[in-house]
Formats: sequence, structure tokens, C-alpha cells
Amino acid sequence: MKFPAIPTALKRPAMLLASLAVTGLVLSGCQDNLAGLDTKASVPVPQKLVRQMKAKNMATNAPIMVRIFKQENTLEIWKKTRNGRYAMLADYEICKWSGKLGPKFKEGDRQAPEGFYNVTPALMNPRSQYHLAFNMGFPNAYDRSHGRTGTHLMVHGACSSAGCYAMTDQQVEVIYALARDAFKGGQKGFQIQAFPFRMTEENMVANRDNQHFAYWQMLKKGHDHFEITKVPPKVDVCEKRYEFNTDSAARYPSSGACPIRKMPRSTALAFVQNQSKNAEAFEELLAKAEKRKPVALSPLTLEDVLPGVTVEQPAPKPAPVEPTTIDPTEPAETVPVATSTTQAAASDIQTTGSVKTAE
Repeated sequence: MKFPAIPTALKRPAMLLASLAVTGLVLSGCQDNLAGLDTKASVPVPQKLVRQMKAKNMATNAPIMVRIFKQENTLEIWKKTRNGRYAMLADYEICKWSGKLGPKFKEGDRQAPEGFYNVTPALMNPRSQYHLAFNMGFPNAYDRSHGRTGTHLMVHGACSSAGCYAMTDQQVEVIYALARDAFKGGQKGFQIQAFPFRMTEENMVANRDNQHFAYWQMLKKGHDHFEITKVPPKVDVCEKRYEFNTDSAARYPSSGACPIRKMPRSTALAFVQNQSKNAEAFEELLAKAEKRKPVALSPLTLEDVLPGVTVEQPAPKPAPVEPTTIDPTEPAETVPVATSTTQAAASDIQTTGSVKTAE
């Protein structure tokens, strides 16, 4: 039986809806399908990694941190050890990321983000159409202060990217499991540090003429804080820039003036020393690239490296107790004879290590 053809006028609404749906997927980045029910979210961490955790003195549910390097196509998983510092547990080749080196600016530019992000349990998606996924948390406070837009920027499986970092399904199962177990262990959110390349002085010199160089210099400060301490840096935003490892009694307004801030002296001195060494290395490499002699640099100061930050002084050590000098010409003090109660107490100290109270 032949059915009459549908008039073109009736087709147009359906065609328009289909067109809008496709456009929405393109503009939204790696849009998830939350209706999927068949998930791989309960896959256990491979025993090989569990053995590595034991060898590196890590609890299986200890906190994690993720580092991404675009140019090297690398995603690293770092995990907290029992001494409080983080060590790298595993690294994976990124299957695909879209765009080019540089941050994400607006919805639909197909750029994978660069910056510091925090993934909470609410951003984990076990029902993703990309096998498994977690949202990076873009835009963060820094992005919003600069008017950057974008949604559904994720780390996921399926090796297909429209602004995301795509892994293989097998890789994302492991990464997801490590995050899941860390949340079960009490971690409130894990940090993602996304960089354009490994933040070496060689790479910084090679990219010194890039339009994003100033932005990358700021990201490198956070990178260097982690390299020094091996602890994910505390990240805040004020004056439309990232602040690392400072504390304040006041709120950090992302677009407003930075509040009065402080940093522990040991952290500040280590960071200044690190930045001085890096500046010297950068100048050496830059001079070589420009075929000239390097310029002698003045030593960096706390104010040069941490302008506006108060360095906390360590608590003063207690004054040493002067030894008592005994004059041999003075008569010795008479020691009273112990009563029966004190004699019993002394006997208890020698035999039990505690003093009995007389009834």
C-alpha cells in the first residue's frame, strides 16, 4: 500500500528541529547523553596499579590529581602518599584533543581548556554516551572573570573530541575508577592542571612569541608551586588572575582587587629560589636562541616574585634555659626524711611507673 507523500511545508519543522539539534551538539562541545543505563562505573582499579600504590606508599582510596600536557598528548595521574606529598602513579597518551595550543575562549571554538580546574563528585558522569566521563568544571572563576564561555568540557572515552580531552575506553575506565575511589576515601574534589606543553624553560623560550605567552607564564607559576612542594597548590582568582598558595581572611574577588594575602615563609623562600633559577635558565636559552651573550640578572627578591604578599615569619624559638651553678662553699640543703606515704609512692614509681594516691 502506497502512502501519500508528506508535503514539504510539513517537513520543514522536523527538518528545522533536526538542524537545531545538530547545531546544539556542535556548539555545546562534548555533550553527554544522560539517558544511558549501561555503565562501566564500577570497574575496579587494575591489580597492577594497586601493587604500584603499595610500592609507592599510597592508600588505594588516597586523593588524586590530574595533569594534562597538550603538546605531548599526555595525561598524568598523581596520588597522595602517606607522607602527604603526591607521586605520579600512571600516565596515558591522550587519544584526541581538539583545537590548538592555547586556552578556550567561547562556546563553539572547539578549544580544549587550559588552566586549573576542580572536579567534584557531581561532575562525574557514569552515563555518558562517551563510555565514561567527568566534566572539568569549565568555566572556572578565572574564565568567568574574562567572559569565557563553554559547556560540557570533559575528559571522556570514545576517542572523539569537540573541545574535550578524549581517551580510549579502557583508559577512561581506569581514570574514572581512581577518581571514584578517591571520592570514597573522602576527597571533596580533585584538581586538574591543563597545560599547553611541559612547562620547561626550553618550551617557554620556544613559544615566547606566541600570543598566549603571558597567560602561560601565569600557569607556569602554579606548575612550579606543585613541582616544589609536590602538593596541589591552593588556587584562587583575584584581579582577573590566578593566585597560588596564598591565604587571606577576606574573600578573593575574581575581578576585584586582591585582598591582603600571606604565605608561609618556607613556601615563599623556596618559590623565590625556584623562580630565580628558572629566570637564569630562561636567559641562557634565550641568549643562545638569539645568538648573543646572556645578560647577568640581579637576584630576585620576595617583592619581585610575590608582590603584595606578606611572608609569615616562623614562631620564635623559646630561649634556652641557663644551667644552675652550684657553689661548693654553700652548705648542702637538708632533705627531709620521707614519710611512710611518700616512701610507698616512690616504691610505686620504681615498680609500676605511676604514683598511687593515698586513700
